[in-house]
Amino acid sequence: MEDAAGSILASLGRVRLVDLAACEGLPTENYKICVSTLMQSLAQYSAAVIQLPPSESALLRSGLDSARLFFHQRGYNPSEAVHSDDAREWCKTSGYYVDPQMWLETYDYRPGVTVTDRSGAMELPPSGLPDIFAVLGKVSRDILDAISFSLNLRSCAFTDILDNIPLRSQEVSSSVLSACCHSRPSFEVQQHSIASQDDGQLLIFSDQDQQADKTLLTLVKSDRSGLYVKDMHGHWILLDGDLGPNDVVVYPGLALYQETAGYVNPAVYKTEVGNLQGCMFGRCSLIFKLMPRSVARLSGSEMRAAGHGVDAQFQVPISVNDFMQTGHSVDQLFPKDDEPSPHAEQDSATFNSAMKKKNGSTRTKPLPPSKRLRLEAQRVLKERVQDIADKKGIKLRFCNIKECESHIRSLDSPCENIRTEIGWPQGVPFVHPHDLPNKAKLGFLEAYEPGWTASQQETELSFTEP
Repeated sequence: MEDAAGSILASLGRVRLVDLAACEGLPTENYKICVSTLMQSLAQYSAAVIQLPPSESALLRSGLDSARLFFHQRGYNPSEAVHSDDAREWCKTSGYYVDPQMWLETYDYRPGVTVTDRSGAMELPPSGLPDIFAVLGKVSRDILDAISFSLNLRSCAFTDILDNIPLRSQEVSSSVLSACCHSRPSFEVQQHSIASQDDGQLLIFSDQDQQADKTLLTLVKSDRSGLYVKDMHGHWILLDGDLGPNDVVVYPGLALYQETAGYVNPAVYKTEVGNLQGCMFGRCSLIFKLMPRSVARLSGSEMRAAGHGVDAQFQVPISVNDFMQTGHSVDQLFPKDDEPSPHAEQDSATFNSAMKKKNGSTRTKPLPPSKRLRLEAQRVLKERVQDIADKKGIKLRFCNIKECESHIRSLDSPCENIRTEIGWPQGVPFVHPHDLPNKAKLGFLEAYEPGWTASQQETELSFTEP
């Protein structure tokens, strides 16, 4: 298991934070390579490794030491706060609480909230949490900027849905830093009677326990391995089995999936905590969750402004509060392992591999015409149109389809020059091909790949031939 995990981890994208920080002016080649490495890792594994500077890494290691001591010295009282599953409390959690069924203890640090114990006295947290919160908050925002660069969004595209920096008077942070401890031996002893009431077994590592955070990004630093995530093929991958002292794991959440209209898939993960024999402190972690502010709305507007096709399910804005209180089933959100995700289909290899099967011994049912048109239009946009635009130094900014219906009949329209420069077909609105009506898609495909319709008719015949 360790050898297999090590070979997989070697493929996980590793990026130095100093190389990922954006600067004024043109992007350096090193920056573009780092962003590409990050995005490829997120696409394949839904996670990546960020290497922090030594000073910030030392702060996190000190925080882990403090968390271990905090939980080790703390006794368990059945009257202690038990974490509530009430979704309405998502941005109010703070202080110490426990999940007895999972042998999990947590201390949440949330700026803007003063934590008190049951007697009303101010509770003393693990040391260093405010400084660690500031460091990981900055790291997560740098990662978001890199993601926006890769998606061709404007700089600071996610600023409107994030907390103020610094927080204003009376504001409470939506983001949270959690110091966590799994399976602390002294806690297990005190909880033995609870566990034995449940047939003496505790299921803490099963497919039923898979989770997806409702965050924008989650950053994790642990003192022991045990964090698994599903890769693009549905295999469980050990993320933190071979991390260096300066490494932290980052993975996207459901809020980023919603705001990017499905272009950045969230991580589906689970934590193994049943293999800690002989460890007197359990498994301690620092987990930073970058959350959208509660009064914001997730709308995908930045994706539309950048010319990306936005599926119907992402076109209706939803308030963050409503989003957090809505149940999200992992099985409903994502296709099964043998079904491609909607935006993975944009890769031409998906369509080409399906076409190649027609020459093999196994006959495959052809794709529905509308879906085939959509996939081909996206492929041609990526392979032909974008290449022409890049060579001419043109940045594609597509119009709204309703507005562009009048543009194509005008000699002095805002998109006239761009359409002429890239050879956009006459009579076809200058909108993302994903959003074109089927008839317009055909005109688009014939303009950039003459003879496309005839070649597709031949393909259909090959599917129907015995």
